[in-house]
Amino acid sequence: MGRDLTTNAIRRSAPRALVALYLAVAAPTLAATPSAPAQAPSVAETVYTLRPVGWVRKADGTTTIEIDDHYRPALLGVDQLDALWVLYWFDRHDTPEGRSVLQVHPRGDPEQPLRGVFATRSPFRPNLIALSRVRVLAVRGNIIEIDGIDAYPDTPVLDLKP
Repeated sequence: MGRDLTTNAIRRSAPRALVALYLAVAAPTLAATPSAPAQAPSVAETVYTLRPVGWVRKADGTTTIEIDDHYRPALLGVDQLDALWVLYWFDRHDTPEGRSVLQVHPRGDPEQPLRGVFATRSPFRPNLIALSRVRVLAVRGNIIEIDGIDAYPDTPVLDLKP
């Protein structure tokens, strides 16, 4: 069994527990691999491999992002920032059914008019990438203390941007 997590593999048949395991141990890569290199791939043929750079942690009223030691050098200068954009994975909604939802009632309220998921912050989407802006409170080693984030504990973090 390979260590890479591919969006197509999830889309097809991977159970949630297997997806979580893959996210926890996936190889450190982010690569586009077209299935037909001689011509431009269609969206469905392009596969991206992701590996979390860290994890959201929540304990005792404190929210942190724990960065994998491999990526610790990438934290240089983060302590001087006031805020970060955190890109993370909606791992608890990663099912073929969840990925096929293209329209929702905002906030799950049937009184709200139906909207496309690209016009909402719904966790149900074709690719389960989430984005939140957080305040940086402190950086200690590979731990970034933040003011809070709309993510579950142990959510995989894909990237950080100033």
